[in-house]
Amino acid sequence: MSNTPAAAPTSSSKSKAAGSSQAPEKRKPLFQKELQHMMYGFGDEQNPLPETVALVEDIVVEYVTDLTHKAQEIGTKRGRLLVDDFLYLIRKDLPKLNRCRELLAMQEELKQARKAFDVDEEKITSLD
Repeated sequence: MSNTPAAAPTSSSKSKAAGSSQAPEKRKPLFQKELQHMMYGFGDEQNPLPETVALVEDIVVEYVTDLTHKAQEIGTKRGRLLVDDFLYLIRKDLPKLNRCRELLAMQEELKQARKAFDVDEEKITSLD
């Protein structure tokens, strides 16, 4: 990858909105502990450098923000944002798509289990 001026406009949307003359604003760390654990799980040191964790966090937040903005653009055509908008955006990345579908199915199972547990609990309290 070369350092040409054409490759430079990959800054985050916050710095674009703030203007090109200003430096990007610092924000509160959101996922540093979780990212440290994930990085360790993928083979990094147990306590990675804070700069590395901050960089990974910036990349993750920028990716999620961009994906959300794209999904919102798709959703505004219908008037609301749906999970299917995100699935549509990642449809060509099969590992991500399959993982999302798996997590959505697991979420539905948990919802049904909680509902069944609440019903059972209500029956027990009504018997007393």
